[in-house]
Amino acid sequence: MSAVDGYRRSRGHTGRQSGCERGFVLPAAIFLLVILAALAGFMVTLSRTTNMSGALDIQGARAYQAARAGIEWAAWRVVQTPSQPCNTVFMPNDLAGTLAGFTVRVSCVPSGPYADGATSVMVYEVTSTATWGAPNSVDFVSRQIQGSFSK
Repeated sequence: MSAVDGYRRSRGHTGRQSGCERGFVLPAAIFLLVILAALAGFMVTLSRTTNMSGALDIQGARAYQAARAGIEWAAWRVVQTPSQPCNTVFMPNDLAGTLAGFTVRVSCVPSGPYADGATSVMVYEVTSTATWGAPNSVDFVSRQIQGSFSK
């Protein structure tokens, strides 16, 4: 018997834990595992939300550019053939590049003619709406631009 064992026996230590100390590590380990799992789940959710937000932000910028393309098309149409209306719908296959897949609706309401000195002027109110996805879906994006010009 060593001196340490003799000291333990004289103090009443038998090498076994008392009843109140037994099993303390297991609940603490389970508690830590639950906390770490909850933290990991929160981090995954936060990462997914951040990625979705960034993707929708990019789609919103693309939708704005698609709607702007509709306004520019309407202006070109009025310059080329002012007597014909410039109402149309661009379907997803009509646009190319990063704007492919957007549906653009352009409406053009002419008013006038108005007298501007010796000339006659027509005013065109143009509304262009670009959409992506189905309404009430997670990836739905819509942008609308309104403008007016005269010729």
